[in-house]
Amino acid sequence: MKKLICGTTAYSTFSNDASRGKLSHAYMLHLNDVKNLRAALKIFALRFFGEDENSVCGKRISAEIFTDCLIYPAEGKKLTADALSELINESAMRPVERDKKLFIISGLEQASALLQNKLLKTLEEPPQGVYFLLGACSLAPVLDTVKSRVKTLTIPPFTEKEIFEALEREGKNPLNAEAAKSCGGIFGVAENMVGGGWFNEIRQAAREICTATDAGAAGLAAIKYGESKLKNELLSEMAVLYRAALGERAGGGQLGEVARRWQTGTLLYALESIVQATADVKFNAFFQGLLYDFMLRIIEENNKWLKLQA
Repeated sequence: MKKLICGTTAYSTFSNDASRGKLSHAYMLHLNDVKNLRAALKIFALRFFGEDENSVCGKRISAEIFTDCLIYPAEGKKLTADALSELINESAMRPVERDKKLFIISGLEQASALLQNKLLKTLEEPPQGVYFLLGACSLAPVLDTVKSRVKTLTIPPFTEKEIFEALEREGKNPLNAEAAKSCGGIFGVAENMVGGGWFNEIRQAAREICTATDAGAAGLAAIKYGESKLKNELLSEMAVLYRAALGERAGGGQLGEVARRWQTGTLLYALESIVQATADVKFNAFFQGLLYDFMLRIIEENNKWLKLQA
């Protein structure tokens, strides 16, 4: 993970700011990886303090026990009003071990508008020597007033090659190549695919959804997979299948089962619709209904293309 993060433009920008002594008082790290966002923020924190992960202080930062680097909320929790009040009060206290303090908030997109508003004044006028590093998997739920007070660093999806090499560094696995292809550029998703033991189930579910060509089949698939806890992984695998089918149609060779069912224009529309569906999932959309509506729209789009060809 460290090599992936340190190779990004976002990290280079932050590192250059630190080297020149031009650190902004507040940054927003945008990384669409729920599993690894907190770890990525700590990699930036190490650079903020000029520490290596193997140094004494570096190990304390990574373990979240360094006095002048405080991470909110607690692991696995959401930011609460009490925790935010504690952060604001703590920001008024002088650093203990260094000449500056860093406050990290992971998963800011999950914080309510009320909590984000409560943070505004401290973000706008932080005490001397106080810095903020906010992390969000999605910027859509973050208030514009918060965004205007921070320097945003976005890490886009990684390439298939980057993901594969990172997985290989963690350990050889026959699933690494397929996971790198199917994860949508999100390293945490790829890690889950390799280690979760459910990859084949997700692939089968995606295949059923991508080959449903009538309302009845769409309804059955939506009911069957609408309660899945692996929503993003399922949508990513669907995108892989549609993309592969589009390549088969463009190549003019033998068509697989997904490519045989849909016209080229439909496959392009499906890939665009996956992007919107993924965004809707972030806002806790009813997944069963989302899947059913998605499949009906794909079927309708395909019927339009078939009529044009008739």
